[in-house]
Amino acid sequence: MVTGALGKLGTVWTETLLEAGAAVLALDLPTQPVGESFQRLLDRHTRARLCLLRVDVRERSELEAIHERCVAMFGAPTILVNNAGIDRPPLREATCYRIEDMPLAEARQILEVNTLGVLLSSQVFARRMLQARRGSIINIGSLYAGVSPEAHFYDHLHRDPPHLKPPAYGASKAAVINLTRYLATHWAPYGVRVNALSPGGVLGGQDAQFRQKFCRRVPLGRMAVSEDLRGPLLFLASAASSYVTGTELVVDGGFTAW
Repeated sequence: MVTGALGKLGTVWTETLLEAGAAVLALDLPTQPVGESFQRLLDRHTRARLCLLRVDVRERSELEAIHERCVAMFGAPTILVNNAGIDRPPLREATCYRIEDMPLAEARQILEVNTLGVLLSSQVFARRMLQARRGSIINIGSLYAGVSPEAHFYDHLHRDPPHLKPPAYGASKAAVINLTRYLATHWAPYGVRVNALSPGGVLGGQDAQFRQKFCRRVPLGRMAVSEDLRGPLLFLASAASSYVTGTELVVDGGFTAW
């Protein structure tokens, strides 16, 4: 099961699991459009291998209904990728705020989806895993779970107020890392492993000046691409990590090493 499956990384996780032989139940909001890359996956695979269903990860009743459909279609889930999340890229039409003026409503929405959505999805979808005494839950974190975004990455945009990454984004991802450890320790006796995968900056439509600034900050000198993330996901999803739980696997090209 992959939440937020229609996003850029959601498509990567879904395709990676399909290529490894899994049947995937892909979940996303009713309002989220199906992009070209995900549509190609739907065209390539039968409904027995890939099924897209619509759900809001903040709604327990919707998640429980999805869980029952999953069991009916595929059997009990064995892998859950908690990928659904909200970020705020520097779009031209987006309103910018100074830190002291940022609306609480925006922060609340980010925390509800990025953190509480992970908790709620884990509560619902882990139930059958706990009964079966097997399963792997992978929570998608971020390099900003551990460090603060550098404001100068965006200062070339010349906005007043300047663009800032929402403070709730990093806070929500930091909470996901702690939640990962919490669930891992409680569910380990039942054979369910819980880990976090935290990507660094992933290449995808950023402007040239941002890419240049960001890459100067990365020891490996580049942003991540999809292929950099597939192996780490498969490691955490499979028996290759059978003795790994409660950890955060940071895939950031060394960004947080200095």
